[in-house]
Amino acid sequence: MKFLNLLSDKASLSLVSRLWREHIKPYKWYICGGLICMAIAALTTAALAKMLQPLFDDVFVARNEDMLIQVATFVLCIFVLKGFSSFGEAISLIYVGQKIIGDIQKRLFDHFIQADLAYFHARSSGELVSRVTNDVNLMRNAVTTALMGIGKDTLSLIFLIALMFYQDWLLASLAFFVFPVALLPIVKIGKKMRKVSFHTQEEMGTFTILLHQVFQGMRIVKSYAMENYEQIRAHHLINNLSRLNIKGGRVRSASHPIMETLGGIAIVIVILYGGSQVIAGNRTTGTFISFITALLLAYEPLKRLANLNANLQEGLAAAWRIFEAIDLRPSIVDAPDALILKAKKGKIILDSVDFSYPSGKKALKSLSLDIPAGHRVALVGPSGSGKSTLLNLISRFYDVTSGAILIDNTDIRNVTLSSLRSQIALVSQEVILFDDTVKANIAYGRWGASQEEIVKAAKAAAAHDFIIHLPQGYDTVVGEQGIRLSGGQRQRLSIARAMLKNAPILLLDEATSSLDTESERQVQAALDRLMEGRTTVVVAHRLSTIVDADMIYVIEEGEVTERGTHQKLLENNKTYARLVDLQFAMDTIPLAS
Repeated sequence: MKFLNLLSDKASLSLVSRLWREHIKPYKWYICGGLICMAIAALTTAALAKMLQPLFDDVFVARNEDMLIQVATFVLCIFVLKGFSSFGEAISLIYVGQKIIGDIQKRLFDHFIQADLAYFHARSSGELVSRVTNDVNLMRNAVTTALMGIGKDTLSLIFLIALMFYQDWLLASLAFFVFPVALLPIVKIGKKMRKVSFHTQEEMGTFTILLHQVFQGMRIVKSYAMENYEQIRAHHLINNLSRLNIKGGRVRSASHPIMETLGGIAIVIVILYGGSQVIAGNRTTGTFISFITALLLAYEPLKRLANLNANLQEGLAAAWRIFEAIDLRPSIVDAPDALILKAKKGKIILDSVDFSYPSGKKALKSLSLDIPAGHRVALVGPSGSGKSTLLNLISRFYDVTSGAILIDNTDIRNVTLSSLRSQIALVSQEVILFDDTVKANIAYGRWGASQEEIVKAAKAAAAHDFIIHLPQGYDTVVGEQGIRLSGGQRQRLSIARAMLKNAPILLLDEATSSLDTESERQVQAALDRLMEGRTTVVVAHRLSTIVDADMIYVIEEGEVTERGTHQKLLENNKTYARLVDLQFAMDTIPLAS
């Protein structure tokens, strides 16, 4: 299992090194500025501890009033300096932390948006959302904690320890002798923390998936009265998350008794030995008070540094998941010498195409089609026969296993993806609308289109009349997946989008199969206008919509078993004729065109 490798210190160093090279190094000068501010703030902390010596020895013991004013003025200056340096440190820390996390989120999103369609078919959207939000937030905390720990806490500790050794090296040696004992259990705690955090992030991803599915499918949940079932599933995941978070908190807090006990031992040693030295007159009260204050001040950053490993391991587990996603490269990419496709005619040829999905399932077998430019070709056949797969291959969402697909005699693997897809408009049964305005959804794919062009496309798609009756017309927000519109209205918007794109090749994937009769009539009329003059490939469920196709291919189990016009296929009296008879029994389908 990959995760087992994550538990080694070598893996931690590798992740930290990669984070530094790819995301932290660009902000090194901001970090240096923050470290200078941290150093000043840390130095002022040590200076405050040092000022206790003259305060006790020269003011309280010697009763020197002039010295009191000097010490008070110096202390005030130290606090002012500490305030400004802490401000500079905080601003630097916030800037660097947010920029690093923003860069990672942008990189993740850019990676996802360029990934193959197969990548999204293999993963739920909830899992991907969890990577960009939950995992990155854990990294945000780790980066902030690391910068604070490596910067201010470490520097504070260095200055305070230096002050203690300056004042009494023997007493300082006694005080810090016990702390190396804590290193081994702290390292073990960190490894446990990463393991718990990894499982917590996986469970959070599963919970995000559930929320996404339930909220999107609420109509189905309620129609089937499955509220209790979904509550049980959600409660189970929430309980698992609570258990893991409690375990994480327990593991993270395990360093507290270690540090408190060792800290108590150190302070007791200092009190016993240092106190006896003061009583014997071998050192002054001010020196002892200054020393023990420095020790107490060093105790807090030391505890935070002890927890730093646990927090870092939590962030590194998130970093591992993020880099795992980033490192997965798409397989559908432009060839090094890819050409720009300009489909003047739009002729499509499928030459002995074989295709198998990553699972090994064979979808197409030596399939050959010849689709002349400007013609309307229909694909029919049983569900799962490979019709929609064929459309995915023409758009190069997948690459053929063998054979070739050519547009205007150019292999689509030899042209850029952007130029290929710019020549194709897709209208599918599953209409995808974004939670944006009607205008923005129509203009999607041709951003920057004028209002006049958008309205013209809407009119051609028989959508203008219902759009102008919406609350804000073309500026009406349609909701997630167009939830505020009917099925027919959503489909007509997708047709208007294809109209506006004005691509020479049109792919229709059962574009009317989920509509009622009236909506289908309106949508089909819009589709007829859209298909004029374009090379059109139609995957049809309702055979009444393809009786006028120039050529109909019957596909069964990934192979072409029949081809011809509607009338010719009826005369053959095979699979197509049987499909027509089945639908004719339920609906009125003309038996001849």
